[in-house]
Amino acid sequence: MVLHLFEHNARAYQAAAAMLEQYGKAAVVHPTGTGKSYIAFKLIEDHPDAAFLWLSPSEYIFRTQIENLQKQAPDFPLGNVRFATYARLLFCTKEQLAEIAALHPAYIIMDEFHRAGAERWGERVRELLELCPDAKLLGLTATNVRYLDNNRDMAEELFDGHIASEMTLGEAIVRGILPAPKYVTTVFRYQNELAKYQARVDSLRSPGVQDANQKYLEALRRALEQADGLDRVFAKHITQTCGKYIVFCSGKEHMDEMASHVPEWFADVNKNIKVYKTYASDPEASKEFAAFKADDSDHLKLLFCIDMLNEGVHVEGISGVILFRPTVSPIIYKQQIGRALTAGTTAAPLILDVVNNFEGLSSISGLQKEMIAAVQRLYANGEGDKIVTKRFEVIEQLHDCRILFERLENSLSSTWDHYFAAASLYYAEHGDLKVPLRYKTPGGLSLGDWVQTQRQIRKGKRTFGTLTQQQIERLDSIGMVWETRSETAWTKGLEAARRYYQRYGDLEVPPGYRDDQSFALGNWVRNIRTRYRTGALTRKQIEELETLGIVWSMVDSRWERCYAEAAAYYERYGNLEFPKHYVTKSGLRLGAWLENQRIAYLKGELPADKAARLEAIGMLWEGRNDRQWLRAYEAAARYFQQYGDLNVPYQYVSPEGIRLGYWVVRQRAAYKGRFSIAKKTNRKPLSYERKRLLDAIGMNWHEVERGEQLHAG
Repeated sequence: MVLHLFEHNARAYQAAAAMLEQYGKAAVVHPTGTGKSYIAFKLIEDHPDAAFLWLSPSEYIFRTQIENLQKQAPDFPLGNVRFATYARLLFCTKEQLAEIAALHPAYIIMDEFHRAGAERWGERVRELLELCPDAKLLGLTATNVRYLDNNRDMAEELFDGHIASEMTLGEAIVRGILPAPKYVTTVFRYQNELAKYQARVDSLRSPGVQDANQKYLEALRRALEQADGLDRVFAKHITQTCGKYIVFCSGKEHMDEMASHVPEWFADVNKNIKVYKTYASDPEASKEFAAFKADDSDHLKLLFCIDMLNEGVHVEGISGVILFRPTVSPIIYKQQIGRALTAGTTAAPLILDVVNNFEGLSSISGLQKEMIAAVQRLYANGEGDKIVTKRFEVIEQLHDCRILFERLENSLSSTWDHYFAAASLYYAEHGDLKVPLRYKTPGGLSLGDWVQTQRQIRKGKRTFGTLTQQQIERLDSIGMVWETRSETAWTKGLEAARRYYQRYGDLEVPPGYRDDQSFALGNWVRNIRTRYRTGALTRKQIEELETLGIVWSMVDSRWERCYAEAAAYYERYGNLEFPKHYVTKSGLRLGAWLENQRIAYLKGELPADKAARLEAIGMLWEGRNDRQWLRAYEAAARYFQQYGDLNVPYQYVSPEGIRLGYWVVRQRAAYKGRFSIAKKTNRKPLSYERKRLLDAIGMNWHEVERGEQLHAG
């Protein structure tokens, strides 16, 4: 079957193929939802005899791409494709990397290649590429720029700037490749923001300046109070009442809180609502996600998620997305709204942007601005005839609020010199500008809050307000520290973690451990794991720690340690026949651990991947007693086959060294209820299943031999 591409992907493929032939490298930068993975699949189809290595951020993304491919091409051949995640490369030894390179891939596909910019991931990718000098490299991503990593251009770093095709999200919508969404903005929980700005106005001691800002603030307050609540916004704009909507949240606690409001917010949309939850660290994530995808009921379907669906995963039939989480990175923002945009669809999906702070009021039309820029660029290049979509509906619930807020912020910003003067006095008195967040000057200025605001503006975390280079230099001249206390603490902790890793090769830091610089690294790592579970770490922070081999779950870490010891035992002795109380030289209670794995397996509670790994090193799921009984039973079956009965002399020993006569006596004793032997040996009475097996080989339960009489007494 020939794979057919959309026109935009077909052109990108032709350009990429030519660039691969000429330079051996080609990158395709197309927005989420345009089907860029099919460009790689087409390359595979056109080279059926070539070996391919496909690298991706996660197995989940790759598996979903394969599922979508097979819906269109069920017999698509993938036997020549080897898959690996960037994280897997990180934990490969040099020998394992060499094994991958020994496949001699003719092509390496780097999906979401901007992710390879992570420090340690990037190192291992480059090591692999050096081992495969003849492999041609095709990269796919929605953005080649790492905005929060000094704007690094990964197309330049990995592909020497060879971009075969590049398209922005706005351009894809303007061209009609992606559907033009209905973009609705609203606000949630503005009271705290009003209180914060009221404090800023109150801190202004100049009566004229304070009165002017107070008027703007009061006007903003009235405008917000007149805005529709979320329940009315949802009821008005969610027209597909049985549709599927993805709801993005910032963390586990935030997700649970937002989900708790479902009855009050969505009751006027559809009284029958089905809520699903999924997030990256949730072991049940795939089940919830699969159930959401398969749900075709007449309920309103809401999938609350954290991080999991930011990239590479597409769901058919999505009616829209609801953005509850504040997004600093343009990458994440576009990835999230891209969940509702898929090439080939014509219906206008809904994007509900729920702004939860005033800063967001100034950036709500970013996509609209990008589309206008795309139109201007296409006309400037003489490609105006390619514009298909001319209408992009933006419904600002907060238009008046946004205008008032911008006026208020501009008014407050006019006092910059006034605050700088106060900061200069603080520096003269204290010798630095490490101003506590809640610090106020004797005149009442909230200097700590102002200094923090300058940091956030420079880092791009505030979309309102600007800092000129001259202002930055003026602040530097009085000792400005651009890192916050928490960022400084993070940097210090990460440096301590790197030192520990370089010394010990892992981050399994004992509780209470302090390094030679008296840094409490044990407590720091424990707190970091807690912040990871609650979704409080940024993606960059997670990547930095994962490059050092952090284990997020100590339960998983202990499992891996025990498995390694069990594998070493198997390598030495060829089996796992050690007693339940066996303890390794390192102090691990390996016997008890293995028994727990056996119990979990028999209860159906052991994950399939762990069961398979244990079986690979000789795990037998029956207990030691069960295995001994089965070996004796097999000897009894051979005896029956040879002699036609089981009247085994008491002293008889089988060729395998099994005291078969004694064993048969024990089985009769256990069956008859004479448990003197069983009690002495701490054995259980004969089970029904064992009796059935013995019946099958001619066991005579009533015959008592002289040896048995003497033994039973």
